Amino acid sequence: MKFSNSYIGLGEAFYERIRPTPVRDPRLFLWNSSLAEQLDIPDELKNDPVALAQVFSGNQILPGSEPIATAYAGHQFGSFVPRLGDGRAHLLGEVLDQFGKGWDIQLKGSGRTSFSRGGDGRCPLGPAVREFIMSEAMNALGVPTTRSLAVVTTGEPVFRETTLPGAVVTRVAGSHIRVGTFQYFAARGDLQALKNLCSYAIKRHYPELRGEAQKSYILLIDKVIERQIRLVVDWMRVGFIHGVMNTDNTTISGETIDYGPCAMLGIYDPRTVYSSIDTMGRYAFGNQPRIIHWNMARFSECLLPLIHDDAKKAVDRIGPVITAFPDRFETEYMKMLGKKLGLASLGEEDRNLIASVLNLLREKRLDYTATFDLLTESLVSEAVAFRMKDELGGYFELWQKRVAEQHMVPQEVHALMRQQNPAVIPRNHHVEEVIRECVEKGEVTSAEKFLQVLRSPYEELPQTYEYQDPPSDGDANYQTFCGT
Repeated sequence: MKFSNSYIGLGEAFYERIRPTPVRDPRLFLWNSSLAEQLDIPDELKNDPVALAQVFSGNQILPGSEPIATAYAGHQFGSFVPRLGDGRAHLLGEVLDQFGKGWDIQLKGSGRTSFSRGGDGRCPLGPAVREFIMSEAMNALGVPTTRSLAVVTTGEPVFRETTLPGAVVTRVAGSHIRVGTFQYFAARGDLQALKNLCSYAIKRHYPELRGEAQKSYILLIDKVIERQIRLVVDWMRVGFIHGVMNTDNTTISGETIDYGPCAMLGIYDPRTVYSSIDTMGRYAFGNQPRIIHWNMARFSECLLPLIHDDAKKAVDRIGPVITAFPDRFETEYMKMLGKKLGLASLGEEDRNLIASVLNLLREKRLDYTATFDLLTESLVSEAVAFRMKDELGGYFELWQKRVAEQHMVPQEVHALMRQQNPAVIPRNHHVEEVIRECVEKGEVTSAEKFLQVLRSPYEELPQTYEYQDPPSDGDANYQTFCGT
């Protein structure tokens, strides 16, 4: 692997140079062979599990890698913390994939840094497996996301409520630049650092904005908003609940990051919260559009001094971009829901059709994924159509009538809907069962079987049915926990 680290060029205010803490007995546990191919990892490394374990535990640093822990701040559940940073992660550097695109390679659970805030810098095996499974599932679902290349067990215990096996997970990301990265320097009044960070973000993620001079800051905000809208609309499409949408977990690249207390929506209810630390429901499923709007406002505030020396004039220039967010989001959100219902284009009257199905889902406590999957299949199966007519009553006939008005053959509508509606998602009870088996048995058979299905979420594989069942209790008492 040919490492570089362009982030180091921003200056030492942006990071701490620190190597991962070596572990006693690293062993390769999960390996993402398709991602390894994309990253062009040389055969002599990817075919040697012992060498992989040494590299992706942090025990061995490859040539060109200059490990750092990055600095950032963030609003955590609405409260600003001016100094957070990588408390248990090390950015090894960047590599170019087979298409010439650059990717960050970061180890998580790789030891203490100056940002650890009293933590041990380690990660239990369970959260590492969760990140691997969930990020691979999201990638296959077509949701922008960071990915996991490897999980390596450390041979060392991690002490939480109980003693747990330790692990290091390797995260691959377009970058690790966060809203919180901008907040870190804005809070310090370091305008030069902010300018440098903007230039770096533009060069890395929005090269089309280079050469736009002063206007580039407003255009950058607009572009970041565009990607965040796409991201959260996709979350809402597949029923993903992030669980901790703090500004330090909002990437400028528009990738899903941090799979700590995340979960998937089962029974449709916008108020659904599974995160044990989200006691007020701030990051509930239905609140995610509002929160990403709030996060984008915080991002914009960071750039106000760069937009104009006069704060009022800066606000006047950026205000329309932020104010337009709800309408922009609503437009994309309704398009997505229309396609979930097989509508290639939306008329004004279709808003009532969309609102009606969501109300019906909530009132009848229907499963979000299963209902849209069955609606999709009702177009090509009389038996499923009969079942859905019984389930949805008069709404089903209204929907059929509206779909027929498009003058598309059922197979075309089916294809449109199938692109939006997965047959299978990483349901919470199956995720927990796989994690439990990995931790208790120390082997990966159940995870690999699960991943094979999750990597083809829009197809019916022979094993798909094993993971489609909703939980018997409707996830009534389900909770997720931050992996720290």
